[in-house]
Amino acid sequence: MITVKVGGSIVDGLHHSFVADVAALAPGGVVVVHGGGKEVSRVCAQLGKEPRFVTSPGGIRSRYTDMETAEIFTMVMSGRINQGIVRMLQKSGIPAVGLAGADAQIIRARRKKRLVVVNERGRPQAIDGGYTGRITEVNGEFLGSLLERGMVPVVSPVALSEEFESLNVDGDRAAAYVAGAVGADAVVFITDVDGLMMDGALVPGLTLQEARDVRPKVGPGMEKKILAAVEALEMGVESAAIASGRRERPLERALAGDECTVIRDG
Repeated sequence: MITVKVGGSIVDGLHHSFVADVAALAPGGVVVVHGGGKEVSRVCAQLGKEPRFVTSPGGIRSRYTDMETAEIFTMVMSGRINQGIVRMLQKSGIPAVGLAGADAQIIRARRKKRLVVVNERGRPQAIDGGYTGRITEVNGEFLGSLLERGMVPVVSPVALSEEFESLNVDGDRAAAYVAGAVGADAVVFITDVDGLMMDGALVPGLTLQEARDVRPKVGPGMEKKILAAVEALEMGVESAAIASGRRERPLERALAGDECTVIRDG
């Protein structure tokens, strides 16, 4: 069983063989979790809502989600992007079902009441947390029931809060938590690069401890993927791969450790 995270930046550029990979792996169980931050930003701009990003003292850059942005985020993620992926899979006969993370309480999260960010002066500052969440629980039993029926769940990173609000959660970390909850053997982060690059070269493999050590030294986008990979392995997933979706048979190659970065515990 595998969990696949499809980054929003690669959805439109996926190699056509990605669907064949999903079809081949579906009998063993596949859950797809997707992102779509760039599309959210594009729709925000169309609606006259300027996207806002903040950076934590630890260097993690994320979208600041006020109520209006949360509504746009939910609309784009659980509507346009989610249904686009579902249609793409169904055209090839894959029994995909589109779900928001809030559906059936698949992803529960605690709303962040306060965020500590770095202000324009480079100093830490506390601001209202908005509608961003920290994942607390994944309904693996429900996802498992869909997998048992041969379905391929396609899940958007829209979580349900304790107050039953829709929250923006990070897609990479949502994939990690889903992988842990369903007992996945592997989680594959499909993106627009081959994997982790260090000193101009692709890093083919890391141990769990090496991943922990290297995480603060990489850029914001890759940092979240390394963090999510670490979290997945800590939850019992055997391996995590970061791979390009532009290559032929991207999932098959990622699971074989071909032209990607694979992280394993030891």
